Amino acid sequence: MKILGIETSCDECAAAVVEDGRIIHSNIIATQIAQHTPFMGVVPELASRLHTQWIIPTVDAALREANLKAHELDGVAVTNRPGLLGSLLVGLSFAKGFAATHRLPLITIDHIRAHLYAPQMEAPLAYPYLGVLVSGGHTVIARVDGYDQVETLGATVDDAIGEAFDKVAKHYHLGYPGGKVIDELARSGNPRAFLFSGSTLPNPLDISYSGLKSGVIHQLDTFWDGASEKSAQNIAASFERAAVNMLIKRVRLALQETGLKRISAGGGVAANTYLRNELAAFRNGGYEVSLPSRTLCTDNAAMVAGLGYHYLADGHVSSYSEGAHARVSAFKRNNS
Repeated sequence: MKILGIETSCDECAAAVVEDGRIIHSNIIATQIAQHTPFMGVVPELASRLHTQWIIPTVDAALREANLKAHELDGVAVTNRPGLLGSLLVGLSFAKGFAATHRLPLITIDHIRAHLYAPQMEAPLAYPYLGVLVSGGHTVIARVDGYDQVETLGATVDDAIGEAFDKVAKHYHLGYPGGKVIDELARSGNPRAFLFSGSTLPNPLDISYSGLKSGVIHQLDTFWDGASEKSAQNIAASFERAAVNMLIKRVRLALQETGLKRISAGGGVAANTYLRNELAAFRNGGYEVSLPSRTLCTDNAAMVAGLGYHYLADGHVSSYSEGAHARVSAFKRNNS
């Protein structure tokens, strides 16, 4: 089955055609980074306005690259949650119209589940596995028992890891988007120039980045080693090390508590070099680790189409009355 995927949850206008959940025939991503850079962050109204301008040419480009006509598709999968409501509505409205016009089934997709599925398209893991979702809006550690079976073990109680990266980068005028520029600067910095600390929460698998972010921004001298240069490279490397190590500590604990032997990661921050190296190191302990290519880490429509295939194959089709939702759908939460 060939599925057209559409993704407009934030500032990427994306369309893709994927066959049988894995074979990517096209994956077009029209990024709005240049338009939002002057504001050092995503402006919701601007994002939705650009989606209305770009959605048709982006979908056309995906079909052309896949060398397919609309009548050769088997379904349309579209992100309808979570994200910026105005942006989501553009993609969802277009998908409904496209599906209705060409008499195709519609499948609405949770963006979070799509990110957790993304690694399966390139390096499939057998279920169950530990899923690590790290993005600008979410930080979640979950047990994944199937494409639609996700149990949250731990999550951020405030800022997501990607949000912390962006805010630190903005405060120090490092550039935009923050995650990418901190990754680049950190490669030539001293990760121990500033010994930032994390926090402890009632659920040891939950995580808080607000304290770390505030420490980096407002209390830099408190954590300085007293000798290293207070350069952008050293700040970036030290902050990156602290943020990633906080996450890895919880991943290690989650693996111990669940007994799982397989790990997967998704979301924009999964493109971070230090995090990828730390997760890959679990292979030395006998774990299977599946990391998506950097293209599939960021928001994209291939993961939406890939996940949509499984819903359609199992007979799950969405109603045209389905709406867009800014918040993530409720995952089962482990309260033990």
